[in-house]
Amino acid sequence: MPIKHSYKDLLDTNSYIQKLADSFYFMCTTRTVQESKLFPVNPYITLSYYNAWYRYPELVRKVDAAMPAEEIADRARQVGSYVNTITMDVCTQFYLGGRQWLIDMGILKPTDAVEDVIDVLDFTRRINLAYHRSEAHIFPSDGSYKDQVHTARQTQFFEENALGVAPGDKLHHAFTKFMAAVSAYGFLSHCECRLSFCNNGPYRTKGGNEMLVRDALDLSECDYPWMDGIASEIEFNNLTLTVEMKDTHFNMVDDWGSFEAEPSYNNENLVSVGLYTSDYLSDGYIPVHMDNASELADYLDDQREKMEAATAEMWKMMAGWSREQMIDAGLLVYSGTLKDVAHFAGVYEQDDWMLIDERCQRMKPLMNDEYGGSAIAELVGLITLTSQNRSPHHQARYSKERSEMWSQIPYSVLADDDFTSGVGPMGAGVTTLPAKTAKWTTTQGKLTQDECNAAAKAFTSRVHDLRHYDDDQWAKNNPDAPQTAELAAR
Repeated sequence: MPIKHSYKDLLDTNSYIQKLADSFYFMCTTRTVQESKLFPVNPYITLSYYNAWYRYPELVRKVDAAMPAEEIADRARQVGSYVNTITMDVCTQFYLGGRQWLIDMGILKPTDAVEDVIDVLDFTRRINLAYHRSEAHIFPSDGSYKDQVHTARQTQFFEENALGVAPGDKLHHAFTKFMAAVSAYGFLSHCECRLSFCNNGPYRTKGGNEMLVRDALDLSECDYPWMDGIASEIEFNNLTLTVEMKDTHFNMVDDWGSFEAEPSYNNENLVSVGLYTSDYLSDGYIPVHMDNASELADYLDDQREKMEAATAEMWKMMAGWSREQMIDAGLLVYSGTLKDVAHFAGVYEQDDWMLIDERCQRMKPLMNDEYGGSAIAELVGLITLTSQNRSPHHQARYSKERSEMWSQIPYSVLADDDFTSGVGPMGAGVTTLPAKTAKWTTTQGKLTQDECNAAAKAFTSRVHDLRHYDDDQWAKNNPDAPQTAELAAR
């Protein structure tokens, strides 16, 4: 009996698998090696792939039934959240990474869990299509590595509300020191990985400069139980920082929300800055202490000092963790990249996203540092697993070698080939980490999990109601329309 999906569905899925493989290969091989003196990074990354493989299908279907992927992305385009360029790329990569390793081990065949793979990839593909709607790309790599997520309405809002700075003044000094502190804080709170920061842009400003929009995420008491208490003094969970630069061209903003600039990024070229908060419960970006430059500088200094204190406390706490606790925390950060879709949909459950599937848990004895490091190197760097080989005549897009990162689904499942539809229900979850006890920090205050979900389900957004008018093509051709005027006022 053939699968329930069509030939077109499978064409779309395999095309997306190949796009993801090309993107991930380029990103992984143009980065430095992911290492840490504290965390066993490569073992936890490898294990996160298994956790994603076993848990995503059920979780994606649960979210999509409550709020379709496109609607989540339309909401996410209006705020800074964990539904962003990097997370909505890598979540699918991690899922496919789990599949690839299990295929290579002989535990799976490419014809296994076919319905799961199609459903997960369809969900994340729709998320990316809608999230990147303003530029009509799926990934920044489709558009010569520009990530212009926002419409002219939003970028005009950022530009008009920004506060001017000059080297040596109070705000410039405070902003520079804050950026260093929040980067270090987010890096450690996310178990020494880069997922706490995402950039989009560049956007051209009226003065001929370029603006980058920078999101710092999950800064306060949030989904990660290790942030409870330690992050209680951090006022906002998400902060969006806008930077306008002179004499600087951001020549690359890539599929992981990272950037390169010509000449190199230099704070001496800052022209203006802005600070906002937002999340799945806010109707757009909310200015934070931006009445004047002095007030914003004082606030940045205050939050910097609190983040530096929280960073010190986190170091002490994490230094006392066992190796397995470090693996669990890092694993959950990585496999949890998709978690905020559940917040938008109002169906977030801590045990869905912050526990480790028992089928993933069984892989832990393999993951010493040597094996974990080799596994990641083979899978996403060297691309030398037997399961990754294509025809000896094949040439990959970037490497020109015969291997490709992810295996596609054989079209024979549309005829009479044997297949399995999925991995089955999520297994019971386990963790060595303490349970979450604090409330969640949101733009509507400190809320319990149930209160967060209820608020998300009850939330309405006028910007979202007008989303079909919120594009540059409409504004260009209908400058005097009431919808254009209403959106411009927001």
